[in-house]
Amino acid sequence: MTATVTPCYHPAHYIFLHGLPEMPELILFNKPYGVICQFSRHELHPTLKDHIAIPGIYPAGRLDTDSEGLLLLTGEGALQHRISDPRWKLPKTYWVQVEGRASEEQLAALRAGLDLGDFITRPAQVRQIDPPTLWERKPPVRFRKTVPDCWLEIIISEGKNRQVRRMTAKVGLPTLRLVRAAIGPWQLGDLQPGELCSIMVNLEDLPALSHAERLGKPAAVAMAKTAPTTGKPRPQASFRFARKNKP
Repeated sequence: MTATVTPCYHPAHYIFLHGLPEMPELILFNKPYGVICQFSRHELHPTLKDHIAIPGIYPAGRLDTDSEGLLLLTGEGALQHRISDPRWKLPKTYWVQVEGRASEEQLAALRAGLDLGDFITRPAQVRQIDPPTLWERKPPVRFRKTVPDCWLEIIISEGKNRQVRRMTAKVGLPTLRLVRAAIGPWQLGDLQPGELCSIMVNLEDLPALSHAERLGKPAAVAMAKTAPTTGKPRPQASFRFARKNKP
């Protein structure tokens, strides 16, 4: 069943202008569990084509089949590049239900960066949160009655394959459910699984890369070469935690 496109009027979407056709259109979609992020048919799973009947748009980034939540799509190449290119480091916010009770040591390890074998994760922002108000997942999450669980909010600025699941597993907190709540300034809001909405985006309002980042140089090296020897250090990029839906 395909969704009907409606404009997004959520106050958290603060980079948009409505009614201006010259601006790129961005589709915000709540990807259900089990849907593959592709429009071509799949033998075993439903795909985006089963939910979205808009020609000429493509995902700006991906979301694992067994994950849920915010997926951004657009037909504008420049906007897709700004969202999906890792150099822009758009923060991605995830609500993660994990098996076990998170200790301060485990949270600190997640924040500091983890060696996952093939790469080391960048520092993340992590905190424990109350269970968010979410839709019932189909199929439901399988719990072990003898093992407690908790919810974490994890914000990362990279998006390697199954990164969040690998991070929580590394510290002994296997992921039971993973919902992406936000990408940069765009939040899931009140969208239910399979629902979508559209906004018009002003590219000039999006963060700009430094000259060194455009050349592909590491930010730390660029700062060392360009920062003056005196004065205040350049402030680091900050994250913001996504707002949970109110019941």
